[in-house]
Parts: sequence; C-alpha cells; structure tokens
Amino acid sequence: MDSKQNEWWRGAVIYQIYPRSYKDSNNDGIGDFKGITEKLDYIASLGVDGIWISPFYKSPMIDFGYDVEDYCAIDPMFGTMEDFDVMLKGMHDRGLKLVIDLVLSHTSDKHPWFVESRKNKTNPKADWYVWTDAKPDGTPPNNWQGVFGGSAWKYDPTRGQYFYHQFLNEQPDLNVRNPEVQDALLGVAKFWLDKGVDGFRLDAVNHCIHDAQLRDNPPKPAKDMIPDRAFPMTYDMQWHKYDKSQPETVDFLRRLRKLTDQYPDRMTVAEIGDDDNIARCIEYTQPGVLHTAYSFSLLTDKYGPEHVRKTLGDFNTRGPQNWPSWAFSNHDARRVASRWSPDKTDKTHTNEAQIKMLHAQLGALRGTVFVYQGEELGLSDVAVPFEKMKDPLGISTWPADVGRDGCRTPMPWESAKPNAGFSTTEPWLPVPPDHQKNSVDVQEKSNHSPLHFFRNFTRWRKQNPSLVTGDVKFLPSSDPVLAFTRDKILAVFNMGDKTETYILPGGTKELQGHGLPYEVANDRLTLPPFGGFFGEIK
Repeated sequence: MDSKQNEWWRGAVIYQIYPRSYKDSNNDGIGDFKGITEKLDYIASLGVDGIWISPFYKSPMIDFGYDVEDYCAIDPMFGTMEDFDVMLKGMHDRGLKLVIDLVLSHTSDKHPWFVESRKNKTNPKADWYVWTDAKPDGTPPNNWQGVFGGSAWKYDPTRGQYFYHQFLNEQPDLNVRNPEVQDALLGVAKFWLDKGVDGFRLDAVNHCIHDAQLRDNPPKPAKDMIPDRAFPMTYDMQWHKYDKSQPETVDFLRRLRKLTDQYPDRMTVAEIGDDDNIARCIEYTQPGVLHTAYSFSLLTDKYGPEHVRKTLGDFNTRGPQNWPSWAFSNHDARRVASRWSPDKTDKTHTNEAQIKMLHAQLGALRGTVFVYQGEELGLSDVAVPFEKMKDPLGISTWPADVGRDGCRTPMPWESAKPNAGFSTTEPWLPVPPDHQKNSVDVQEKSNHSPLHFFRNFTRWRKQNPSLVTGDVKFLPSSDPVLAFTRDKILAVFNMGDKTETYILPGGTKELQGHGLPYEVANDRLTLPPFGGFFGEIK
C-alpha cells in the first residue's frame, strides 16, 4: 500500500446506518439525512471511527435502495444533495469517516442504462446487461437460481431475450465484463470520491461477473446445505460455480483500487456471500485489490467458540497478511441478540450479559469491526405482522420465513414519545414495545445498560492498540470458553450460560476497565455466565 495512505480503517469500528430507520426529521415515517445529522453527536459519543450508510440513491425502492435508478442522485425521501453535503461535513467535523454502499453488480430496471439496453440488440448499451437467447423450447439458458428464489432469468418480450438477475426481477445484472460498463461504474465511484466520501462498502461484489459460457451450476447435496433457513431456497440447492465469483472480477477490482488510491486515506471493503466466504475474502484482499472484506461467516445461526476459532483461524491460515472485517448483525441478518439468544423459546427476550460479552468479543477480534444501528442497545429482532411487512423476500416466503423486516425497524430514541421518538407519524415499520422500553434515553440513565457498556468498551479498546491492530492466536480451551491473544493481550470469554473456569498463563496481569465480570485466584479464572477477561501475558 502507498506509504502516504493513512490506514485509519485497519481495526476501526464502523457504525452501520440503515437510513430509512435511523431518524425521521420531516415526519413522513421514513428516516432521512437531516435525521442522521441531528444524531451525529450521539454517534460520535459511541467512540466509533466511521459510519457506513446503506444506499440512498434515487430508486424505485423495490429492494429499498439496492435497486439503483441513478447512482449520482439522492432519492428525495432522504433529502437533497445539499443535505448530504451538510451531513458529510458534520461527520468530518466530528472526526467520523463516511463509507457508502456502492452497488456494482446490478441496477434497477428503471435505470436509463437498462431502459436503453432492452430496446433492441443493436443500441449503444445493448451489451451493458447480461442478455441471452432462450433455449429452443423457450426455457431459460441454464439452471442458475436467484438469491430470492426461482430462476435468475426473466424473459423480456421487447428485446426477445432473457436477462439475468441474481436478486429480484427488477434488478437486472450489469455486464461488468464490458469495459464500457466498468468505465461507467468507475465514473460513479469518482463522483462520490470527489464529493469527499472516505470509502466504499461494495455490495455483493463477488456477483459482478458471470461465466461467459453460461454453464450450469452443479447441484449441492442436501448434506452440504447450511441450515440457516426454515426451509431450503432453490438458491441453496446449487454450488455457485459459474453464476458469480469469477476470476475476472479481481481485474475489475484492481481498477477500482487504482482509482481509489488517487485519493488520500480512502478505503474499500467487499461484501462477500459465497460457497467459500473465506477464500473469496482472501482473493479480494490481495495486495493491490481491496483493503478489506466483509463476509456472512459470523452472521449465521452457528454460535460458539468452535465457529469463531474455525472462521478466524481459516482466514489467518489462508491469508495471514490480509485484513478481514467482521460483523455480528446487519440489515440482512436477524439481530444477534435474538439470533444467538440463550432463550430458544422467546427471541424477543435478550440477555444483557451476553450482549455485553458479544460487544467485547467482536471488538477483540482481529479485523475491522462493523456494528449495526441498535446493536449498541442490544435490540432484539422484531416479529413484524404480515400486514405490515415490506421486505419482498419476507412477503414471498412467509410464513416459512419472515425475511429481513425484523432487523430493519426504526431506532428507538425516547421511550415516552410515540414511535419511540423516531417519527411523530406512523413509521414505515413498527416500533415494538420492548424496543420502546430499551430506547436511547432509558439506557443513557443507567450506568449498567448495554449502551454504556458499548461506549465504555469502545473507548477502552482504543487505549490498548494490540486489540486494534495486533495479531491473533487462539489458545486451547474447552467449550463454551473462547481464548485467544492479540499480541501480548489475552482475551477469554465464556460464551455459555453457566459459570466456567480457565487456567491463566503464569504471571498474567489483569487489565482493568473493560467492564466484563470475572474473578481470579492463583491463576484460576472464574467466569460467570457470559463473563470475560482481558490480561497482559509475559
């Protein structure tokens, strides 16, 4: 990397904002830029280093902004470009970086590029999307399945061909093999770099390039399916060998990195969802490609020390010089307080001790840390009634699966106000009673709240640089205890709901101030349920 670049992102804590649900300033039930600006002092008080904002581009909002109609325009529901500029300046004035979502693999079917492309097979943008003829019997060209279920191909009678869409029908895939498309996408990136953003979170970036021969994906045996859904989607029934993650993607990402490096202190992070998440993360964080990569490896139902050891150990073995990013929650996964809750019968009930332990554990992992709005409050996932659901995935799979609305409900700010102070009018998704009582103002008043713990731990972590950028080594331990070192700092966590013990290395010096409960007597560490320990070893 260019020595002149400031690696602020390495080990940073980045706070994800889902703008529809953060703060509504104009009382239309939808969050906006002015609402975010209003809460910048709160965000800065958390001790985070930057903010990632989910898409805010002009969009039909079929997939809530991930279906982009104009990459260089603000959707009016969020405000204006001037509102964006004011928000960005407010972040920079408080020492906060801004990372924005860049959706490179697909657009909305309302995007002018696609409108032109679908007209015929000879227009200037005819090859800007993935088009192909039907088989002789009229069926799609191959067996590729969409992430949201069903064939990834849709027949367009205007053009008389199928187009490829890895997500919704309304999200046609760009033909990123085409150099003109790459140039146009790099032009979008340059537009936002010139605006002053500090980096890009590259949405579904391994979906950018498909197999040029359109070969069928091989079937996946039932034994290899990850049981994270209530039922198997057709997408889960294939190995995704040809529909994404093609080697040519790296060449395109090198072009993006070369552009980004022309601007000081910028960063790029890939979002990866793949049959082998870690392999793709390593591939995309080679020297000269991207700075870091973010996968779904710790966003699944799998919980416990073995999964953490295997995931991070796999990354460190295969790419010891590469830099990962980790998250326990985001806008596409059930909130961690519910997903990993020890209470298997009531997912709205959260365990504050576990929430605090998970805050500390995420902050202690080697990598850049992404936390999702409301995670600092320990919010649970919400059971949104069918009649109030908005997520097209959840609506199509209900009741077997309820989709992503449950993690996207509005931030609760003030317990005594309607909709917890998010908006004076009915919000786009409901605010449940348990979120109302766990609002920011309630937690501000309690020194023992998850909010205070998050704030204090994030600051404490910065006082111990090894927890930010140090190397990691896992130590032998019996489940449910997880133990590892970051250089000379030892971290031990009880991931279970019963008291556990662990023998510390001789001469370990306790580190105070992290806030997790523990007891030490003669090198014997006792951890209550979801307790944790930090110490300095010789």
